[in-house]
Amino acid sequence: MRQYQSIQDRRYDPEAIARHYRSRLWQAIWRSLVIVWSFAGFVLGMIWDSWQHEIKEHQPERACHLRQILTCLGPTFIKVGQALSTRPDLIRKDFLEELVKLQDQLPPFDNEIAIAIIEAELKRDIESIYSEISPEPVAAASLGQVYRARLKSGELVAVKVQRPNLQPVITLDLFLMRWAAGWLAPLLPLNLGHDLTLIVDEFGIKLFEEIDYINEGRNAEKFAANFADDPTVKVPSIYWRYTSNCVLTLEWIDGIKLTDTQRIKAAGLDTNSLIEIGVRSGLRQLLEHGFFHADPHPGNLFALADGRMAYIDFGMMDQLEEFTKETLVDSVVHLINKDYLNLTNDFVKLGFLTADTDILPIIPAMESVLGDIIGESVGNFNFKTITDSFSELMYDYPFRVPAKFALIIRSLVTEEGLALTLNPNFKIVEVAYPYVARRLLNGESPALRRRLIEVLFKDGKFQWERLENMIAIARSDQNFDLFPTAQLGLQYLLSKEGEFLRKKVALALIEDDRLHTEEVSRLWNLVKEDIKPDRLLYAAWGALTEFSTEGAAALTRF
Repeated sequence: MRQYQSIQDRRYDPEAIARHYRSRLWQAIWRSLVIVWSFAGFVLGMIWDSWQHEIKEHQPERACHLRQILTCLGPTFIKVGQALSTRPDLIRKDFLEELVKLQDQLPPFDNEIAIAIIEAELKRDIESIYSEISPEPVAAASLGQVYRARLKSGELVAVKVQRPNLQPVITLDLFLMRWAAGWLAPLLPLNLGHDLTLIVDEFGIKLFEEIDYINEGRNAEKFAANFADDPTVKVPSIYWRYTSNCVLTLEWIDGIKLTDTQRIKAAGLDTNSLIEIGVRSGLRQLLEHGFFHADPHPGNLFALADGRMAYIDFGMMDQLEEFTKETLVDSVVHLINKDYLNLTNDFVKLGFLTADTDILPIIPAMESVLGDIIGESVGNFNFKTITDSFSELMYDYPFRVPAKFALIIRSLVTEEGLALTLNPNFKIVEVAYPYVARRLLNGESPALRRRLIEVLFKDGKFQWERLENMIAIARSDQNFDLFPTAQLGLQYLLSKEGEFLRKKVALALIEDDRLHTEEVSRLWNLVKEDIKPDRLLYAAWGALTEFSTEGAAALTRF
């Protein structure tokens, strides 16, 4: 039977991999022995430190040893170490600092082998492709290494070359991980053991996608198209003529790593602006496009001299279904409104709780964990605290992490970690909440307008306090101008689609047999700085000109 390495096998197929290695058990057994032997010294050392009460003294040494073990075991284990390096909730700080080195401080493979791979993949001599190429790789990662080169046509490019014999090593490790997951799952609590095999499969799918550079190039172009309207985000161009499954040639990005705060400050760049770009682009990926960068570690994000942020390395991406995107927006809205019943239902829809779960006992627990996020303690909220709190809830209630959300959580925690590196006082909600509130208030799509109505009305009654909260949150962003939102809102109210809301607003002003002048006065005090009478008149005139006489006459049909 042939090696599991041909072009048609570039998609992850756990059953095909299992069939392959069941007939080659000696390979699996030998690899298992190598893995066990590699970790045996580390585990025995940790036990010895515990017996000798010298854990703290030997922590740096043990952390370095763990990184060396993962590096020696190869790309699959390096990728696992990279994933763990973004999880401060799971890994101690001293180990975390060592594992971070796995992101871009790995030993390169031989240059002669790399040149041979380039020539074989592109089917031409290296001299006929590049007028110059760096004598050594400028970066080495788990799956490949990068050279700085100049094409014959003059463009400065990065040439990414995949490590040799990569796919057979990865498939064998994934086979063993999947076997171990199936064996361990019954021994773990249901919420941790459930879907453990599926998490390995999700990891395998993404790893196989990552070693296909044609797929990475397509991902980069799709990501660039999604952010074509955002001048703050840069995506390198792909040179398809010089790209194959194992060689990727792309535009050279001359930037500063986001973790290099000294160089960023020396370049006169505004760290808070970079943070806002990162958080806003991350939210757009999840809530607008549904296509997100699942590996935003420090080696993949750069600050450019003109203040933009550049994304590179699009091997590990994921796509969210429209239902998931909409439910995520719902969950943020319900969190803002402290609607824990519907928030718990959102967790059911997203797969964190099974459909047959009795959610009533969970609602008070959710409130205790999340109740202070909006309010005076909003500044204390971050994904780390949420992860810590939910790790406690998972032992008391049947929460579980769906395989797809493991990547989302990893992405969010990593981005927050980068933001905290740039500004230790940064709070993600200071950007995230205004973004969501603005999107709802702008109501640029029918789905968002429906959600705005859902937010503003409960049991048929207009929720004045919710509207006040949303406006206050949106205005916490100093760059947010309420005037365009008011104009859009007025246009929507005058439209045929807005007829239902017009009637509801009119009834809200006189519901409970009283004129709600006090609520209107509070709202006016919130917005009066942004909406001067002359601007309000201009907005009204602009809205009216968008509609026909018939549309304007619809105002009288109450």
